[in-house]
Amino acid sequence: MNRPPLRAWPTYDKGDVFLSAEDIAAAIAALHNKLFFRYDFRPHEETFTGLFERRLCEVFGSRHALACASGTTAIALALLALQLPPGSPVACPAFTFAATPSAILLAGHRPVLVECDENLHLDVGDLRRVLGEGARAVVVVHMRGFASDMPEICRLAEQHEAYVIEDSVPALGARLNGRWLGTFGHFGAFSTQSDKSLNTGEGGFLLTDDPEAYARAVVYSGAYEGRMARHFPGAGAVPDVDDLAFPIFSFRMDEIRAALAGALLQRLPARLEAHRRNYDHVAGELSGLDGIALRQPVAPGAYLGEAVVFRLPGATPAECAAFARAVTDEGVDARALGDPGDVNVRAFWNWRFLLGDDPEAAKSLCPASARYVGEAIDIPLSANLGPRDCEHLVAAVRKAAAR
Repeated sequence: MNRPPLRAWPTYDKGDVFLSAEDIAAAIAALHNKLFFRYDFRPHEETFTGLFERRLCEVFGSRHALACASGTTAIALALLALQLPPGSPVACPAFTFAATPSAILLAGHRPVLVECDENLHLDVGDLRRVLGEGARAVVVVHMRGFASDMPEICRLAEQHEAYVIEDSVPALGARLNGRWLGTFGHFGAFSTQSDKSLNTGEGGFLLTDDPEAYARAVVYSGAYEGRMARHFPGAGAVPDVDDLAFPIFSFRMDEIRAALAGALLQRLPARLEAHRRNYDHVAGELSGLDGIALRQPVAPGAYLGEAVVFRLPGATPAECAAFARAVTDEGVDARALGDPGDVNVRAFWNWRFLLGDDPEAAKSLCPASARYVGEAIDIPLSANLGPRDCEHLVAAVRKAAAR
């Protein structure tokens, strides 16, 4: 690539997109159709939303897919569809975006935080404790595109007769041991929000192999007056689910977003390849750098590559914040996740809606996570970066580390 590093580090909130003329044309075609509601006179399989869902099933190897309004609603729909008793304890990692516990609350349940380990993965040992104390389900988060230990988590959940929902919102397209993330649990929840591998501005989808739970999720999402049956083409295929027995929440995806998502899905392999290329370049250069603990995957290649995350072991949150500012001063966006001057909702002690307004008291609930998140630096990696941009990032981190 014969150009200087990008003058503004590319991120979704600055308009960075992985978009082609064909993607734009698909959205315009949906506009020209003048049929924006997913349930109109057409057969389900002829709508943009139905086509997108069918293609998702083909790509991920799942029996059922449901396009919905967001990743948050996808998680909530999964929990609602499982028909847990109201107010059930549901485990989720302390290191996640605030949308995860919010989705649990939206479904009428109680989030129970699980510690993360030094690599910021859900701590399987602490999950064992939480499941032993009665959690009815676990929402596993593949945070910042890194897979959690799904085989062990699923084994533990089965022992305790608990459900597994994968919050694959931050990891759309990543795999673990050759298997797509989002296909290990009872449900996989995904997002198509602006900084995700499929960018429709807002949106999301669910994957599952359970037809009855899927039918309930479809009804909850807003398939009223028999429209749920459209998701089960074929005589005798519709599960015996009473669509008048559940409330409808209008969590549907519309036709315009579905058209765009379907087009983007065709080019998902190219975006995934770009993320992996950039991440491997940067991680290879930073590996072994003194004072930096690069986040390690649970298995080789079990990451998306849309962000590089490392810790500064032993550093205070204020020292990490100074490090992140030094990198940013070099033209590379970096964020200290525990920066005391930055109300970052990936830091669980800022979840006042759940843990109150005393951050130190909140940290005491998950002290290991508070330490590891407090030491973490996060740098986004656009799929549009080139080799010189990656070298610029590496030089910026090395310069900050040398200080």
